[in-house]
Amino acid sequence: MSADDGSTRVVDSGRTDAGSATVELLGAGLLLMLPLLYLVVTLGAIQAATFAVEGAAREAARASVTSSADDAAHRVDAAVAIAVGDHGLDDADVVATVTCSDDCRTPGTHVTATVEATVPLPGVPGLVRDVVPLTVPVSATVTAPVDSYAGRG
Repeated sequence: MSADDGSTRVVDSGRTDAGSATVELLGAGLLLMLPLLYLVVTLGAIQAATFAVEGAAREAARASVTSSADDAAHRVDAAVAIAVGDHGLDDADVVATVTCSDDCRTPGTHVTATVEATVPLPGVPGLVRDVVPLTVPVSATVTAPVDSYAGRG
């Protein structure tokens, strides 16, 4: 074959591309899968905290409605600590408030419990978290009526 007839010549350099697709697939797969895995872990932590504060608010409202006036604060704190602990949250990061529309013991009034928590992003060191706030706030509010027959013997 000559260069004058317009044909091209293939020169074999001795290198093959065998296996390079596998390496590229593994490299690209890791680059795509690691952020996806982190997203799943983060969303799982936020969802667990959401379930925890929702359950804690419900139990706090129920504990407040069904308890006596001098025992209500202790029962609310215990209910919130149990509900939050069941979902693996630290109860130090949780704030619970209970408010009443009128007197908390009067039948027919409403008791509102609000529970708020902050969820730290997983895998972020405490030093970085102190400088840049990398937490997600979650909260839940539940309103429960005081039973109409409460205190009527």
